[in-house]
Parts: sequence; structure tokens; C-alpha cells
Amino acid sequence: MTIGLPQETAAVRINRYEKAVHDADLATARRIAEALGVPLAFLYAETDTMAEAILALGLLSKPEQRKAVADLKARLTESVGNRAKP
Repeated sequence: MTIGLPQETAAVRINRYEKAVHDADLATARRIAEALGVPLAFLYAETDTMAEAILALGLLSKPEQRKAVADLKARLTESVGNRAKP
């Protein structure tokens, strides 16, 4: 993986990031995300499900992303509305 780290220390540093011994600064995290081909937010997702959703959304075109978010918001509005009805 080429993210601008010296080859002799890259594996150790990546391992420390993975184990949360150290946090990568934003610039390093961005390079890692680019090297992995994932959105930056993917690296910061709190759950596997959120990471999966971020990855899926990131694979869509910008117009498809807007539509997917609008559809999700509509589902949420509908779901909340149905729960409020007796």
C-alpha cells in the first residue's frame, strides 16, 4: 500500500492504527482510504452496518447518492408517521 509512509515502518504504523493504539491524522486517514478505494467516512464508521452503508453509498454516482438519501429520508418519515398513529 502506498500512502507515503516509509516502507520499513508502514506495517507497524498501520497495525497501530488498526488496533487503535494510535489515531491517524486526517491527511494519513485520507491517504489510507484512497489506497483502499473506500470513502474516508468508511474508516470512521462506528459499526460494520454503517461502514457497509457508507461503502455502498460511495459506489453510487452523485445523482444516485442524492436519490438514495432522499428515499431513505422518505422511509424514515413514513416509519415515524406510522408509529405515531394509534
